[in-house]
Amino acid sequence: MSFVDHHEPSDGSPEGRLALLGIVIPPPPPPIANFLTHVREGNLIFLSGQGPREASGYLHTGKVGADVTVDEAYAHARLTGVNLLSVMHHVLGDLGRIRRIVKLLGMVNAVPEFGDHPAVINGRSDLFVKVLGDRGENARSAVGVGSLPGN
Repeated sequence: MSFVDHHEPSDGSPEGRLALLGIVIPPPPPPIANFLTHVREGNLIFLSGQGPREASGYLHTGKVGADVTVDEAYAHARLTGVNLLSVMHHVLGDLGRIRRIVKLLGMVNAVPEFGDHPAVINGRSDLFVKVLGDRGENARSAVGVGSLPGN
């Protein structure tokens, strides 16, 4: 179980919180297939799926419960959250413009016996609350899948 520190830095901005966490938002990951990284419809932004890809392009791979631990997968979910923030920052220019994260679908590449998918997706959820405060809290689904693109 993870506990989230709701302490806000003095400037209170998402960018200030990222700086305190030592996170630099990279350029948004390029799409690797024929799709858009986001679609904006009115005041809503729908984001395409992201994975645990480093700014260098390196993609973390493996199955939770086989060759990836829950702690490693938590860090991968956090990195995926950084990539999602990157797309939002690219679209909005300022993460402070985010009014609310509404819904998240988290997919965990795991062995069939694995059953702690929420503990993995908490890596993304904890990051969003640390960066966006209450605006980062959302409804979510955390599901296990037999495979994901790139393993």
